[in-house]
Amino acid sequence: TLIGIVAVIIAYIKRDDARGTWLESHVSWTIRTFWWSTLWALIGWAVLILLAIVLIGFALGPLIWAVVAVWVVYRVIRGIMYFKDQRPIPI
Repeated sequence: TLIGIVAVIIAYIKRDDARGTWLESHVSWTIRTFWWSTLWALIGWAVLILLAIVLIGFALGPLIWAVVAVWVVYRVIRGIMYFKDQRPIPI
């Protein structure tokens, strides 16, 4: 989404500023969350397109996206919990 793209751009811009602070893990967390969720979203599209011929792709693609969405929400909530306490995220 647009918010994710903006967040990852800001994370890349601020990466050097955060180096060596408790915020460094949050920046890395944001970048990894974005790229892994993008990869799995693309895998969901590939499954949907490639397996649509046998109709199973219509179920598996959205299932992959749902799992990725839950994973992203978990990572956002976990990141916020550590951020509000000004603690690095254990990686």
